[in-house]
Amino acid sequence: MGPITPTLWINGEDMDAAAQYYLDAFGGEVVHTLDYGPDAGEHAGTRMVVVLTLAGQQFCLLNGTDTHFTPNESVSFELSLDDQAEVNRIWDHLAKEGRPGPCGWIADRYGFSWQVVPRVLNDMLRDPDPERVARVTACFMAVDGRAFDIGELQAAYDGR
Repeated sequence: MGPITPTLWINGEDMDAAAQYYLDAFGGEVVHTLDYGPDAGEHAGTRMVVVLTLAGQQFCLLNGTDTHFTPNESVSFELSLDDQAEVNRIWDHLAKEGRPGPCGWIADRYGFSWQVVPRVLNDMLRDPDPERVARVTACFMAVDGRAFDIGELQAAYDGR
């Protein structure tokens, strides 16, 4: 079996611009593209698919042309990031035209939900000490409309 490739339905947007938006946020490269053929009517010759890698994960962007779907939080993508600079950079990129939400979640400009999480938070939540886990959980649950602050999470975890 091959890998699972998430497909993001982009509602009739410029597919190359959508690909660049995600590449600017996460890094990666375009793997290949496919245009609508000559029998596609008004869409003939426009970009139909862009397959790219984002942070090592393959994604497919699909041009929905006139068929529109509204993404929601029932499907999200978690980014486990190494440091505050990386958390801030990605959060800021997505927040420019996105919708920040609670607990490190943010919907990007196309409506797709991302959980922008410092890697250390996942380590903290796996700690065997239930008091530490409770403190850091309360801290991250209080984060709303902004990026996680690793120092703030660490202070809660340490009981400071």
